[in-house]
Amino acid sequence: MTDFDAIVIGSGFGGAVAACRLGEAGYRVLVLERGRRWSPENFPRAPEDPWIWDVRRPEARNGWFDIRIFPNMSVAQGAGVGGGSLVYANISCEAKPEAFAYWPAEITYQGLKPYYDCVADYMSVAPVPDNQWTQRMRLMKEAAAKTGNAERFAKLDLAVSFDPNWTYAKWKDGEAASTTFINQHGAKQGTCVHLGNCDIGCEVNARNTLDLNYLYVAENKYHAEIRPLHLVTAIEPADGGYEVRYDRLYNGTRQAGSASGKLVFVCAGSLGSTELLLKCKQKTLPKVSETLGRRWSSNGDFLTPAFHFGRDVDADQGPTITSRIDFLDGVRGGHRFWIEDGGFPQLAAAYVRRKMNDPTVGSKQRVLMEQLRLFLRGERRARHLMPWFAQGIDAADGTLSLRTRYGGGQPELFLDWDIRASEAVMAEIVKTHVELAAATGGIPLVPASWTLFRDLVTPHPLGGCNMGATAAEGVVDHKGEVFGYRNLFVLDGAIVPTAIGVNPSRTIAALAERAMAFIVEEAR
Repeated sequence: MTDFDAIVIGSGFGGAVAACRLGEAGYRVLVLERGRRWSPENFPRAPEDPWIWDVRRPEARNGWFDIRIFPNMSVAQGAGVGGGSLVYANISCEAKPEAFAYWPAEITYQGLKPYYDCVADYMSVAPVPDNQWTQRMRLMKEAAAKTGNAERFAKLDLAVSFDPNWTYAKWKDGEAASTTFINQHGAKQGTCVHLGNCDIGCEVNARNTLDLNYLYVAENKYHAEIRPLHLVTAIEPADGGYEVRYDRLYNGTRQAGSASGKLVFVCAGSLGSTELLLKCKQKTLPKVSETLGRRWSSNGDFLTPAFHFGRDVDADQGPTITSRIDFLDGVRGGHRFWIEDGGFPQLAAAYVRRKMNDPTVGSKQRVLMEQLRLFLRGERRARHLMPWFAQGIDAADGTLSLRTRYGGGQPELFLDWDIRASEAVMAEIVKTHVELAAATGGIPLVPASWTLFRDLVTPHPLGGCNMGATAAEGVVDHKGEVFGYRNLFVLDGAIVPTAIGVNPSRTIAALAERAMAFIVEEAR
């Protein structure tokens, strides 16, 4: 007899969907989440607040962002109940049909479409209302038109709750202008008043994060048990199911514990799920595919700040990302990507200035922050700043592995990332950013970390536990079930076998919805 019917490790876009659908099917569900339970009452705001998750000392530092720095690639992730939905830019979009060309044959755009629609409905996605366009949206549309790409511009669906009666005439009223309501799932929220703090937590709960829909329903309607600050350390077959061992992070200490479940879902994200299975493969799960850790992708993420000193851009107002210019058809030299506008919270400027005096900051990161510091001055530091974002189809040829640091110690996750196969698409993205900025009177600041060192940063890591037709081709099948281990699943960005060139949250959630439909049906 197991403690639970199902144990879900992680509570992001895969784990939240799994927990909700398992509960809906009558399963006794336990969700183990490494991070805290966050709310507007405890969001980090001051520089000394808990911003950082320290992978080496999570019992002491278990904050908002988990930032991993590898050679030539850094990865930014969220840590908390709701996973990546806490820190992402709210974008909810579908991958293009051609993105699935090298996926398992069972998964096609047409087959995934009903699940895409389900996620969009459950998370109540909508674009920015026409009476609430940000200055960045106007700049984006102008840039598209002036470069001959007017038809490629469009608004994006956001997991944000908007008040159709709000306008920028009320922006000075701040949080007081937000309207409180009860969403379709019974959770209390507020409407968006364009505070610009999406990535660091919305003070009025206007973002439709997973803790306000899928996880809310799993916990409050279907009685799933969610345990924050529980860091899973191992999975081992036991008594017809699996024993999941964890450390409870409590008052600066680690307290070991375990729970058993008939089904286990690993949903800790591309890095987290891959790292956990790499450790388990060495001891408790030796049959996991030899492809584990391979074909990792940054999803072609790139950022180019530009400064438009003759016009207001107001990067610190409105949702973080609102629109796109689509070049995914390969018109730019055969390279596929799209461009988005970006936001920059005012709090970030204070953090940059503080970190400039931090001796632990590496030289490469310091070069980029020094560039930003020179421009982020004055009362409204983001008034003239336009962060041009992008995602693209990179080579997806990174490899995650475990390595011991010099001097010994426990093995740590390492990413072997060679930019050469992806350099051409990144160069085309940079070129496009420069053209769009110049067409609208901006001065682009191509990051020195790229120009000098070919270093990149991604908030959208994909792969590591890739889907495949067999264990020789991937770690899991099209339902996310691990080859060689019945009832052990991976459902998150780790199973995505290629870059998709767009924000991946809805694709990850749709894959989880599809997998759960198969899993629940097969169990009947």
